[in-house]
Amino acid sequence: MKTVYFGSGWFTEKQVRAYNQAMSAVSNNPTVDLKNSYVPKDHQYHGLEVEDHPELLQDLEWSTGTYRGDLSGLKGSDVTLAVYIPSEEDSGLAFEIGYAAAIQKPVIMVIPDEEFGNPINLMPWGGADNVIKMSELKDYDFNMPQFDFYRGGVY
Repeated sequence: MKTVYFGSGWFTEKQVRAYNQAMSAVSNNPTVDLKNSYVPKDHQYHGLEVEDHPELLQDLEWSTGTYRGDLSGLKGSDVTLAVYIPSEEDSGLAFEIGYAAAIQKPVIMVIPDEEFGNPINLMPWGGADNVIKMSELKDYDFNMPQFDFYRGGVY
């Protein structure tokens, strides 16, 4: 079993839906050690979330602590899982994909089935080792990440 860095936005309705679908899939994937994986939403600095404390957006200690924690999570995980929505590209997720690629961690990009094939930005695309549909996530073998091209447009 592999640990994953669970990269995903959770700021819009569409992102929350994709986050929940992906979390359900990896929870049922026998090749993922979810208990020891890094889920940024669950590891914000001192357990404080911006949704509950919007003043944190101006707090340098919280921002730095959360950022550094996420970098540690990327470094300490076996594989980066990036829940990517082409119609709502997320700059934070794009950074996480690029960082993971730079430190030579496999990056598996997961796109909701209804958005699969839609054009995605060149940079996150280039950082992904494989791009799969959400419906494939529960059966994806994280013990043997494979390279494959995205079957959609790139800009």
